[in-house]
Amino acid sequence: MVVSLLYVCVRPELGAADAEHASFRRALGVDVVDRLDLLTERLDPAHLARYTGVVVGGSPFNVSDAHKSPVQLRVEADLEQIARRAIASEIAAFFTCFSIGVVTRMLGGEVTSDTPESASATVIETTEAGAADPVFGPSSPALTVFTAHKESAAAVPEGAVLLATNDTCPVQAYRVGTHLYTAQFHPEPTPRDFADRMTFYRTTGYFDPDEFDLVQGQVLSASVTEGAALLRRFAQTFAAA
Repeated sequence: MVVSLLYVCVRPELGAADAEHASFRRALGVDVVDRLDLLTERLDPAHLARYTGVVVGGSPFNVSDAHKSPVQLRVEADLEQIARRAIASEIAAFFTCFSIGVVTRMLGGEVTSDTPESASATVIETTEAGAADPVFGPSSPALTVFTAHKESAAAVPEGAVLLATNDTCPVQAYRVGTHLYTAQFHPEPTPRDFADRMTFYRTTGYFDPDEFDLVQGQVLSASVTEGAALLRRFAQTFAAA
């Protein structure tokens, strides 16, 4: 299978970004996934047009941050450009973590800090629409994924279809149109990947740093495979040339 996929990086921590890129490549099931680092490069629409599918990684940024650097503001604007192209079915995109907030705000929805999730493996349930979706459907009725976030969508924004939910964070994933997927969780990491990522964010509020060893041990003992299955189906559905 020949694919044309782009990983969009929005992580300032280079080591974490490099590892995330590798995680996405493995989860997508392809040998080559190009990379665009929006922290150091501007989005070039002509360059984006070379790809049929885009995956957006996580970030310590928050849409609800009271004070944002010029870089963060530019990153959010560029992500909105990608989202609009996906809504128009010009490209397929899978936004994760921080970037679901960018899409939620763009669609007029509210991003809130009322439903955070610490670094952990959590069970999410697919909705009726999720069960019928080509990417989420085969993972129905429930799947275990990794989460770590401080903000989330207060409700599904207008025009979006809820695909997955749980009691802790009701908006876990939604789709806009046919080509834009957004997930609050991290679909790409293995337990080892996620445990290693924790070392970059030990003191950033995603877990109690005094309980690092305990939390990392819980992550490593978790059985998490369906997130990667989502990404593989995304690639198979949208990125085959």
